[in-house]
Amino acid sequence: MLTNSAELHIHMPASAAVELQQNGLFVNINGQQAYFNYFWLRDNCSSSWDSETQERTFDILAEPDNLQPATAMVEADALQILWPCGHQSRYKLNWLENWHQGQGHGDIAIRARRSWYAEHYPQMARFSQPELMNNPAKVADWLEAMLDEGVALITDMPNSNEGLQETCELIGTVRPSFSGYHFDVKSKKNPENLAYTSKALELHTDLPPEELAPGIQFLHCRVNDADGGDSLFVDATSVANALRDQHPEYFELLSTVSVPFRYTTDHQDVRARQTIIEIDPNNGEVSGINYSQHLSDVFDLPQATLDKFYPAFRTFGHMLQDNRFLMRFRLNAGECIVFDNHRIAHGRAEFAAGSGERHLRGCYVDRGELRSAYRVLRKQHPVAEFTITTD
Repeated sequence: MLTNSAELHIHMPASAAVELQQNGLFVNINGQQAYFNYFWLRDNCSSSWDSETQERTFDILAEPDNLQPATAMVEADALQILWPCGHQSRYKLNWLENWHQGQGHGDIAIRARRSWYAEHYPQMARFSQPELMNNPAKVADWLEAMLDEGVALITDMPNSNEGLQETCELIGTVRPSFSGYHFDVKSKKNPENLAYTSKALELHTDLPPEELAPGIQFLHCRVNDADGGDSLFVDATSVANALRDQHPEYFELLSTVSVPFRYTTDHQDVRARQTIIEIDPNNGEVSGINYSQHLSDVFDLPQATLDKFYPAFRTFGHMLQDNRFLMRFRLNAGECIVFDNHRIAHGRAEFAAGSGERHLRGCYVDRGELRSAYRVLRKQHPVAEFTITTD
């Protein structure tokens, strides 16, 4: 076994496109010296994954502490390594370059969020449920609209529980919340939630008391004969970005300081801490919010911090209600509004009790499942652009 860089250089071929060091090697890629650790190289040999399951089967823990190649050289467009045990590894240089530059696999599901404002309703992406059920390319278009704008309207929904379930499963598995696998938004006696009354429902995101609040929300309108009750929707990322521009100190506070949320009934006591504004770790952009005044617990920050927190919180709340951002529309029977519960704040205007029936059935799917489905479907149906129907 080679033990130092001087000894390693003795074993290098005369062509020397590779420079071996104690813990890793430099390889020349397009005129640039790129460094790679030996354990990383051995761990990521193409033979390390099972060909059927695509799971890693190689055990890096079984390698010696002083792992080093026996030989390493560039041949044609690949780095060739012979390990002391006799195993040979081959790495395409363009593959190595992607990892050296931090691009890795690449992720088509990381897309720029497209902001929208109060007038967005006519332009909102719309898709027919029967077409989605029969056309995977349309499902890819739908998921792309969700990634870009965070909201879409599905029309021609079957008037059945199964219709909603099948639509959700185009993305993934329906995930339970502390309300169960689904919930029905309609007036009822002894309501445990303001949504189950005819009262106005403030702008909010659902269930921030959960450790991981639900991702994608479906609200399927089964009946809506009541007077009033317009749906209220806001692209909260647009509001948060405006807050960052106008009040950077407020934005910093709301995106870094976590506050408690709590949901209690006779048989539940669900609690979690969240920041009001979420930041996407991939690119530093605003990815969403956690906002619900009726599920906020007692803010337990130091009182001196609250001197700064409340002005920030109130300013952000007032901006969410600003008519420049607030989209208002009537959700009709046979329509299902689908939205990113972390990105979109939603609410409802009051409707007249007894004026007619209003019933929405809701459920959730994780955001990770949406991104997964999009990666698979868009690769299968690589359409650069699609037409959004607004009729």
